[in-house]
Amino acid sequence: MDTTPSSSASSSNADMQLARLAAAIAEPARARMLSCLMDGHARTATELATVAEVAASTASAHLARLRQERLVELLVQGKHRYFRLADDNVAAALESLMVVAGAPHAAAFKPGTPSRLRAARTCYDHMAGAAGVALHDRLHAQGWLSGLQSGSYELTPEGAIALESLGVEVDAVRRSRRRFACACLDWSERRPHLGGALGAAWLQLSLRRGWVRQELDGRALALTPRAQREMPELFA
Repeated sequence: MDTTPSSSASSSNADMQLARLAAAIAEPARARMLSCLMDGHARTATELATVAEVAASTASAHLARLRQERLVELLVQGKHRYFRLADDNVAAALESLMVVAGAPHAAAFKPGTPSRLRAARTCYDHMAGAAGVALHDRLHAQGWLSGLQSGSYELTPEGAIALESLGVEVDAVRRSRRRFACACLDWSERRPHLGGALGAAWLQLSLRRGWVRQELDGRALALTPRAQREMPELFA
């Protein structure tokens, strides 16, 4: 007996999935949360509760529904828990719906981090802040770093050669007993910077080469004119 699903059954299943997804988006509080996340920054449940104008317990229920429909994902960074859109497909779908609805773009993310720390700082042993996020993005744009589904990164052959030429001992970094390279969600920017052994090696190289200077009284880093002069493609 033929057990292959008919085309009408497949269509009906797709219709039901679309209806569930539309219902998840249509609830006003959840729609406000999704719209808020459209800027690419991750946010806490408390922040999203404020945006959605609901109680914390209600926000948790809404976020659980959005996770169930694979519209958002949870990121755990130490003791902190953040939410962001699940992927670019979700963002593209929401953007299209906003165009159809004639909705204005979401308000820009406004962090409350002190400007010294937001500009550049250490995150444990690697570079964070706006400079760290920009570096992360430029390493990808240069084609030196590639992302893996596991959340880890790997150097491309071109990236390995480039970093070796700058002074990073890539083989030694690989022998480290820690994760080689990964996305570390930035506290102030709520976007990833480069973490792992490679991120630590890059910060040490930047200090040795005089591209950044560490403040004596805390985590703040200062980019030097040498960084912009010698490595404009990464520090401009």
